Amino acid sequence: MADADPAFDTDEETHTDTDTGESSTLQSSRWRGRIVVFAVPIAVVLIGGYFWFSLLGQVSTDNAYLQQDKVAVGAEVSGPIVEIMVSSGQDVNKGDVLFRLDPTPYALQIKQADAAIASAQANVTALANSTELSGVDIAAAREDIAFAQANFSRQRALWGRGFTTKADYEAAQHAVAQAQEAMRQAQAEQREARAKLATGAAVPGQNPQVAAARARRESTQHNFERATVRAPISGRVAQVDRLQLGQQVITGLPVVTIVSTDSSYVEANFKETDLADMRIGQPAEIEFDAYPELTLNGHVASIGAGTGSEFSILPAQNATGNWVKVTQRVPVRIAIDDESSRQMIAGLSTHVTVYTDGRKR
Repeated sequence: MADADPAFDTDEETHTDTDTGESSTLQSSRWRGRIVVFAVPIAVVLIGGYFWFSLLGQVSTDNAYLQQDKVAVGAEVSGPIVEIMVSSGQDVNKGDVLFRLDPTPYALQIKQADAAIASAQANVTALANSTELSGVDIAAAREDIAFAQANFSRQRALWGRGFTTKADYEAAQHAVAQAQEAMRQAQAEQREARAKLATGAAVPGQNPQVAAARARRESTQHNFERATVRAPISGRVAQVDRLQLGQQVITGLPVVTIVSTDSSYVEANFKETDLADMRIGQPAEIEFDAYPELTLNGHVASIGAGTGSEFSILPAQNATGNWVKVTQRVPVRIAIDDESSRQMIAGLSTHVTVYTDGRKR
């Protein structure tokens, strides 16, 4: 009994060592658990703080679209289309021919205008050589007055001596009055003929009849040239559904649209709460849904004068009992500073970030 059992001692030592190992493993697990419990919230706070600080000084929106100036082109005169020079998607330069209308009616009007000019010139020549303007009638009237006055003087002398009748005396007197009236008539006709040949201050040195005929001719010539419709700007042709041979074109009705590829910009609709620090000239970055690899630099060009709802056809009326406040959107124009390596298409969806602190990340 005094001596311990060797087998029993060995088992006891082994059990002690096992308990010690288990205790150490359990203690390590507890420490790892404590580290995880404290580290995860700290990591979340650090990551959240990083993102929060990284977003300071910038606002962004994906309610933004690429815009390009568009010009709807129609004809200034009416007529059927007889020739088409462009197709959808074609690039054109300013002044290029888009299509032509039938010029025949206007060519005929030019010939009529030329005939009107010739007729007006002939009338001027006839007036210049007329007897009214030459003064022949006035000279004849003077001769008639002299003869009538001489005859009246003789009749008056005979009437004083009693050698003529009262009828002859009055007839001679009446002849003088008629000759004087004929003189006044001839002078009036001469003044009228001179007035027809006179030139006004509006067209000095040119007869009004000839000037009017030439003006009609120029107007007709202008309409003839308008039958050929040219591109008012450079850009890309679009909306050519009405551009068909034989299509009757009505004055002022758009037939084709040209999209200006040199005037691309982005219209970004920012929340009104994002505008507090936004200013014109601040830098911006533009990303495109169609081109994930493309990022362009830009800047704030202008901030809209009203929200989108203010310029809608039916503005919202909030004078109701169940009114709910809705955050409004304000259109902001973003000018594109970089030259794009990809084709810019009007209406593309974009994502815009404006750096309100003026510093790009």
